Amino acid sequence: MNTLFDKIWDAHVVQKLDGGPSQLYIDRLYCHEVTSPQAFASMKERGIGCFRPEKIICMPDHNTPTHDQDKPIADPVSKQQVDTLAANAAAFGLTHFGMMDPRNGIIHVVGPERGLSLPGMTIVCGDSHTSTHGAMGAVAFGIGTSEVEMVLASQCILQSKPKSMRIRVEGRLGKGVTPKDVALYIMQQISTGGATGYFVEYGGQVVRDMSMEGRLTLCNLSIEMGARGGFVAPDEVTFAYLKGREYAPKGAAWDEAVAYWKTLRSGEDAVFDKELVFDGAAIAPMITYGTNPGMGMPVSGAVPTLDEIPQEGQASFLKSLSYMGFQPGERLLGHPVDYVFLGACTNGRIEDFRAFASIVKGRRKAPGIVAWLVPGSWEVRRQVEAEGLLDVLQAAGFEVRQPGCSACLAMNDDKVPPGKYCVSTSNRNFEGRQGPLSRTLLASPLVAAAAAVTGVITDPREML
Repeated sequence: MNTLFDKIWDAHVVQKLDGGPSQLYIDRLYCHEVTSPQAFASMKERGIGCFRPEKIICMPDHNTPTHDQDKPIADPVSKQQVDTLAANAAAFGLTHFGMMDPRNGIIHVVGPERGLSLPGMTIVCGDSHTSTHGAMGAVAFGIGTSEVEMVLASQCILQSKPKSMRIRVEGRLGKGVTPKDVALYIMQQISTGGATGYFVEYGGQVVRDMSMEGRLTLCNLSIEMGARGGFVAPDEVTFAYLKGREYAPKGAAWDEAVAYWKTLRSGEDAVFDKELVFDGAAIAPMITYGTNPGMGMPVSGAVPTLDEIPQEGQASFLKSLSYMGFQPGERLLGHPVDYVFLGACTNGRIEDFRAFASIVKGRRKAPGIVAWLVPGSWEVRRQVEAEGLLDVLQAAGFEVRQPGCSACLAMNDDKVPPGKYCVSTSNRNFEGRQGPLSRTLLASPLVAAAAAVTGVITDPREML
């Protein structure tokens, strides 16, 4: 019996080249301002239009400031990129959710919340974290600029079929453990290269129990394990999330779609190229100590000692610790931090703001802490206000900003200064990712909130 990945992939193969890649039909292309300009420029040079413009959605997110979005962007490079996307969308007749559009936000947050990303789809974007949309039961992955042009022109792409992997997380999660911790734990166990060459299907009781927001976080981090993408088979949680959303099917078309979506699952006898099983009860709230997302540990634990690291990895391990200012065997509880970032396509959804608010309610932001609380979309921002979370956060001394990628990456104003520590809910802690010489500690919204009100790395379980 085929896996669900096989079913979706094979249903989208237009033709297979002998001994080469497949021509794969793409249901949805998302374009943001960073990786699309060259593709559009090439299309203009060739004098061709988009083959299926209704399948393409354009949205700026990487370069958008998270304040004063009603004013011109001050940074000239960011302004040019955002303006160029708007001009290209207009020239090619494409749907464009620009800044201050009530549907704008981070493309990987907006796609699912608008019902643009649906089960059974193939979805691509010139951005590695396109894997996020896999939470809807879709085959979603990042592509390069030349491939963006290929999809614009033909609605197809040349791709070699990846191998399939299933990762099951069974049992139940403990107090204060979130989907972000599950992803960081898996990466700690298998490394950032452990899923290279595979498309990952997530399953098991822990994944079935996750909300849509939680599954989106888990799938978002698939790329950090080396995977081509990750997804969760659609179920009642998926259907309940999608029902009534702007671009989701309506009426009889909805019933027909759900009937099809219910067939999207791997058979009982499906054979995967690799299968891994983890125990949810073994997972604690996590934090990273190094410069890749696989260098994680329980927040209450200690940095590994040198004898715990294989000989061939010791030099890079020590280099990473030197950059971060940590020592082998050091405990991080109580270590001072300077910045806290809640947001990104990893943890910028309403559930993440609820979690953060649950810790800070009745407390105050620690003196000296700079906190960026950035919703993943205007829709999330509206929910934060409607649920009274804005009042809770403001009473605790926090400001909720306007949507965008923000401090996930140093492409806008929200940069962490050299040498400063930032507890971040984003997806990458590479050297300089949040600003030149910045130091990033990846964590869940609960761990971030605990640090924000104490000023130091803190186990959130003590505050729940």
